[in-house]
Amino acid sequence: MRQFLQWFFRNRATGAITIAQWPNLLLWIVIVAGVLLWIWPSADKASVGLTIVMKGGLIIWGADEIFRGVNPWRRCIGAAVVTYVFMTLMP
Repeated sequence: MRQFLQWFFRNRATGAITIAQWPNLLLWIVIVAGVLLWIWPSADKASVGLTIVMKGGLIIWGADEIFRGVNPWRRCIGAAVVTYVFMTLMP
C-alpha cells in the first residue's frame, strides 16, 4: 500500500509529494468568476457570461490536469472536475 501511495502522490518532475498546488491563471479566473456569481446571482446576461467563464474554465483546467498533471492524483482531480461540470450541464 505504501508503494502505491508513493506512486500516486509523487510529483514526477521534482520527486516531492504533491497533493495540491497554487492555482494557475486559469484557475484564478474561475475562482473570481465563481465569487462574482456568488455575490451577483441574478439571471441576467452578466450571470450567464460568468457561468460560461466558470464552467468553461473548469473544463479547460481539468483537461489540462488530465494530460499534464504532475502525478496520478492530480490527473484524477482533473477527471473528477471535468466529469462534474459535464454532469451539471446535462438537463
